[in-house]
Amino acid sequence: MSSGAATGAVASGRPHRPHDTWRKWAEIAFFVTPALALMALFVAWPILTAARFSLYDWKGLGPLDDFVGFANYAEVLADDVFRDAVAHNMIIVVGSIIVQLPLGVAIALLLNRKMAGQGVLRTLIFVPYVLAEVIAGVIWFQLLQPEYGLIDALMNGIGLSPPGEGWLGTPEVALWVVLAVLTWKYLGLAVLLFLAGLQGVSEELYEAAQLDGAGWWQTQWRISIPLLGPTIRTWCFLSMIGSIQCFDMIWVLTGGGPADATTTMATYLIDEGTNRHNYGIAGAASVVLFAIAFVMALVYQLVVLRRDTKEAA
Repeated sequence: MSSGAATGAVASGRPHRPHDTWRKWAEIAFFVTPALALMALFVAWPILTAARFSLYDWKGLGPLDDFVGFANYAEVLADDVFRDAVAHNMIIVVGSIIVQLPLGVAIALLLNRKMAGQGVLRTLIFVPYVLAEVIAGVIWFQLLQPEYGLIDALMNGIGLSPPGEGWLGTPEVALWVVLAVLTWKYLGLAVLLFLAGLQGVSEELYEAAQLDGAGWWQTQWRISIPLLGPTIRTWCFLSMIGSIQCFDMIWVLTGGGPADATTTMATYLIDEGTNRHNYGIAGAASVVLFAIAFVMALVYQLVVLRRDTKEAA
């Protein structure tokens, strides 16, 4: 044994034994194996199954014997509806960040101050996020109904005219209405994460800024918001992935209509699979969706989150 190893063994209080290493790896395997098994069953296996279906022209019945190779992928990528669906997803990604980020930061900064009814306000803002997607979708579907919906009634009451085909039935406004509903639904998560990030800012920094004569806004701009950077970047990542996978709310509100104006990649593949029974096309669309989400997540990790990872290391 070298002098360094001997010193390490003495410093640790007991000699190093080979079975200690095996015990360590056994403990790791004991805790990691169930998670890996669930990952393989509910993530890896469905992805591989979808990739397999995407290579066949299959209607859901009978054996997989009509092999078409990458023809389904060519059909999906050439479909104008799918291209529009990708564009709609990107609009939701960018729109969610542009709208929710400043609103979430502003509300979090306000709620981080001591005020009357602070707990009630936090609860009211977070409640929409707790609601199930389907429940929230049904609520807004009723509110946005033409003629008898509450939104139309309020607009008529103040002398404004709602869209003639309804908020969800007019192609020009349907996607923006969906984006507004998604903002209402998920703004609470942004506020909650930003509030949690603000709790990690030391009070000593605020006190030092006050001693230097800084006002409230200067303190937030120079201290709170910069130190909130890692939380903001993490939230943007979660918002981006959620927007790419957006399905439930849109399916309940519009079903991808009207005239495919709110179709996303998720609603496209569900429509092709469950409604049209084109499981090969649906499989190809799901693989494309996975590839887009994976690439965007990888690029974001390498470009945006690399700084936070290095700082943590």
